[in-house]
Amino acid sequence: MRPSSSNRLSRPKMNGRKSSGTMIVPSNPHMTGSDMVVDDEIEDGDVRTMSPRRNSEEVDKLGEEARRDLMQQAQVLQTSLQAIVDKVETVKTEHEKLEGGNKFLQSYIGELMQTSKITSSAPSKKKGRSGK
Repeated sequence: MRPSSSNRLSRPKMNGRKSSGTMIVPSNPHMTGSDMVVDDEIEDGDVRTMSPRRNSEEVDKLGEEARRDLMQQAQVLQTSLQAIVDKVETVKTEHEKLEGGNKFLQSYIGELMQTSKITSSAPSKKKGRSGK
């Protein structure tokens, strides 16, 4: 059920605001600052006065905090990278040991196969059947 238009709450009227103005930037690079049109009159209630301003001390402090955070992140990344490098070296050493053992076993099996061929191709002693 829709409320009638007389029962609806009406939207509050917006108070008139002064435009924040337009800053005109020259397209001609040879135009000097005196040729540009800039509104120098800024009232206390103007929108442009509401944006937060930071002084150089606050900017320096923020920059130092950002630098410190980046240094900490870099330290963490370097530590994790070193851990990865150590793990790779450990795996590489293990691989080399296993590869050496594999080559040894292949050689050993090859020699056993050669030995078994030699012994199987040797003349066997046959008993004669005439001894009945």
